[in-house]
Amino acid sequence: MTEVGGIAGDVLRSYIERIERLEEEKAGIAANIREIFAEAKGNGFDTKVMRQVLKLRKMEPHDVAEQDELLELYKRALGMPIG
Repeated sequence: MTEVGGIAGDVLRSYIERIERLEEEKAGIAANIREIFAEAKGNGFDTKVMRQVLKLRKMEPHDVAEQDELLELYKRALGMPIG
């Protein structure tokens, strides 16, 4: 193990290489997700709405309800149609 300035070089290299591998995997996954969105768009789906649905599915139900209530409140305050 090589130490420079109190830092174990082998351990640091191991961390860096693991992170680099994960970054490569992440880039591959992001490319796959882009392809799926492109396919969905090609089949007539609105990808902006799909992204909103994905975001909502990650949220807790009470947070979704609170967000919906605030949206309706804001729309009413602006005189927008509620639906």
